[in-house]
Amino acid sequence: MTAGGSSVSDQARSVTGEDEVVDLCRDLIRIDTSNYGDHSGPGERKAAEWVAEKLAEVGLDSKIFESHPGRASTVARIEGEDPSRPALLIHGHLDVVPANADDWTHHPFSGEVTDGCVWGRGAVDMKDMDAMTLAVVRDRLRSGRRPPRDIVLAFLADEEAGGLYGARHLVDHHPDLFEGVTEAISEVGGFSFTVSEERRLYLIQTAEKGMHWMKLTVAGTAGHGSMIHRDNAITELSEAVARLGRHTFPVRVTKTTRAFLDELGDALGTELDPEDMQSTLARLGGIAKLIGATLGNTANPTQLGAGYKVNVIPGEATAHVDGRFLPGHEEEFLADLDRILGPKVRREDVHSDKALETSFDGALVEAMQSALLAEDPTAKAIPYMLSGGTDAKSFDDLGIRGFGFAPLKLPPELDFAGMFHGVDERVPVDGLKFGVRVLDRFIDAS
Repeated sequence: MTAGGSSVSDQARSVTGEDEVVDLCRDLIRIDTSNYGDHSGPGERKAAEWVAEKLAEVGLDSKIFESHPGRASTVARIEGEDPSRPALLIHGHLDVVPANADDWTHHPFSGEVTDGCVWGRGAVDMKDMDAMTLAVVRDRLRSGRRPPRDIVLAFLADEEAGGLYGARHLVDHHPDLFEGVTEAISEVGGFSFTVSEERRLYLIQTAEKGMHWMKLTVAGTAGHGSMIHRDNAITELSEAVARLGRHTFPVRVTKTTRAFLDELGDALGTELDPEDMQSTLARLGGIAKLIGATLGNTANPTQLGAGYKVNVIPGEATAHVDGRFLPGHEEEFLADLDRILGPKVRREDVHSDKALETSFDGALVEAMQSALLAEDPTAKAIPYMLSGGTDAKSFDDLGIRGFGFAPLKLPPELDFAGMFHGVDERVPVDGLKFGVRVLDRFIDAS
């Protein structure tokens, strides 16, 4: 799966990564890879084959791994100038969460370019990074520029449902693909937050919360809806879910969040108190949604189910909850859940995975900072924690240290956090081109 010896025409060689990144992003968005979590979607196979074709056009062999019919990932390795050095993994997922076209200004799978942005499901999560990676790699291979060390590329299935049929499948069944890899970059990091004309912070993801996606069940006594029933499963579950949904978990400041607050305080010229964050979050605009959710554990009810007829009291009621816990606080989180829910609620995991946290130091971090500074003189890279999760959890099992670094310089008014899984998801064209330039410099520096 290394770069081959295929020749590239002079005309193709003249095309740069910046020239084609928008079209690459649009083409990927037009491939519907909606992930419903139950194999009912179209799957990622078409997108995986498309990626393989784009790599083959510039002489890079790749391999497609299908873990389930339609659920496919594409992996390739580019040989670096110094094969003795540890390799770098650049990974992105090809699947997206579903979208209802009636809710959107522009069709979510049209890849339309309007108002300086590429619109569509996956524009920021994360077909933008997939496109930027492809654009940079294709440009470098066309021009014969080898990276300093081996780079493994992985375009993955199933991240939006926990990665079982994508990253987890590859780690468990094909770990040899990542031989020699020690570090990785992927999504939800490297984006800008404008403090002033003199300072733009770029948030690098060095930590992410763990997850407990869970099913809650309450058993009651079935009966006729016209009679008095004290043992009503719906009533008991509804009260428990309401308690959980309204609960505020205590503030817990991890080392990553402490570092973020210190850096942000320096940029704002004020000391930030994590115990009084409302005023601070109000100054963060759209990213307040990301940061606010990393100050404590969270548990959000997302689904309810019970009954089959209006005059029948069901014998069981269920709910699903998206639970997220901070690094080092899983036991506290689970104990709080059981206390809040009470003894009549049975809790079982649908999917769970660990939290991650790494330090913000080393040559890779320096390469990120230098690449950003070269394209934006006001840039400063700072660490932050992601409230969600990524495929980095799976790769961590192979000892691969992961960072979120999908560089984008964003207009201050754009609600970037609101784009994730939201309606009218879009990414600025200029941001994509900026990302291509930064990633190219980063590869040279890494």
